[in-house]
Amino acid sequence: METERFYLETLGCQMNIYDSEFIADVLERAGSERVEDPREASVILVNTCSVRARAEGKAIARLSEFAALGKLNPSLVVGVVGCMAQRLGRRLAQSRVRLSLVAGFDAYDRLPELIREARLRRPVVEILSEPRALFSSRPRCRDSTAAFVTIMQGCDNYCSYCIVPYVRGRERSKPHGVIVDEIAHLVGLGTREVTLIGQNVNSYRDGQVDFAQLLELASGIEGLSRIRFTTSHPKDLTLGLIERIRDLPKVCEHLHLPIQSGSDRILALMNRGYTRGDFAKIVQFARYTIPTLAVTTDIMVGFPTETEADFEGTVKTLEDLQFDAAFMFRYSPREGTRAEGLGDDVPLEDKTRRLEAAVALQNRVTDEKKAALLGKEVEILIEKETRRDCAFMQGRTRENWLAKIPREGVRRGETVVADVLSATRWMLSCERSSRKVGT
Repeated sequence: METERFYLETLGCQMNIYDSEFIADVLERAGSERVEDPREASVILVNTCSVRARAEGKAIARLSEFAALGKLNPSLVVGVVGCMAQRLGRRLAQSRVRLSLVAGFDAYDRLPELIREARLRRPVVEILSEPRALFSSRPRCRDSTAAFVTIMQGCDNYCSYCIVPYVRGRERSKPHGVIVDEIAHLVGLGTREVTLIGQNVNSYRDGQVDFAQLLELASGIEGLSRIRFTTSHPKDLTLGLIERIRDLPKVCEHLHLPIQSGSDRILALMNRGYTRGDFAKIVQFARYTIPTLAVTTDIMVGFPTETEADFEGTVKTLEDLQFDAAFMFRYSPREGTRAEGLGDDVPLEDKTRRLEAAVALQNRVTDEKKAALLGKEVEILIEKETRRDCAFMQGRTRENWLAKIPREGVRRGETVVADVLSATRWMLSCERSSRKVGT
């Protein structure tokens, strides 16, 4: 029997990257071989995102391309997994894209069986109305210095614009012992940095173990150099947790804290649970407690009923809080969310103009932050060769800046102290310092 060859493409967030590692592990344990060229595959799977309409549009376009390969290979199985599969289910299977398989989160461990079934009848749709999966097996590390580890899934916040609670379900925390075991397993395979991920990691709780205690447990794993986490919800980021982050040397000085809008009226419509003033106090306390802390955020423009005055509140927030970087995007309505009932009344040209203005402002701030690093020392965890020049190795600083350094005498997985020579918006160029880490 010919070996099954699968091509797996991942769209969306870190959660999908982690889920894809689980899917690949399931298929490989069943005897399938992963390939990097979809034209060589007998199975093509796309792990999809539903956060914004643009993400779903991109997924449909890719699925259409892959489905067209089926004209040359009638036995080809083209399937969709992830958030879009969970959200649309049979509607997706009945769309104009000719799909063989639509599988939700709880079907991942049955994918080999579902793929065989899809060869007998199409389409196969496997969706549970209430996703419950918290993958307890340990994905094999794919030669990676840095790895994601899911600690929880789902969300209880129900922000009015967000589809996540409807596709990922309510919050479920993975047992802390399973998490610690998974991290230790990855460290044994060469991982030196883990990023703990979830829709709202700082609401993690397993019995008496909360997120701060989980950070302590992970910090005790021998051989682990660094710990990151994302994403945090401002309303759940306590002062005590910030102090714990300061006191745990393995936890990196980087906090991703989405504000979304600088207008209290819009924040209330979004059901975010805090005001601009609340958010500013959290950031100010965090920076006071951890002076080297880098703070990044998310900004949404064009939320229903957003006025120019509301947007000016966002601009003022960007100016006042001086984020190190920000992910910014236009609002797009999501079917089934509460915000859908508010309409989509901000014209596209206004959304685009506001987004461009916010991006330009943040780019200036980011450039200034990078320029301030010139001549300073940073610690870089070396991850891999740079894409465009094999004479350099690249990694990230503790503050999550991407940096490169000449590769001579540098090995992957090593943490080096380096001097910053120059900076672009995307990369710090450094040279190794004579000082060693910890001296």
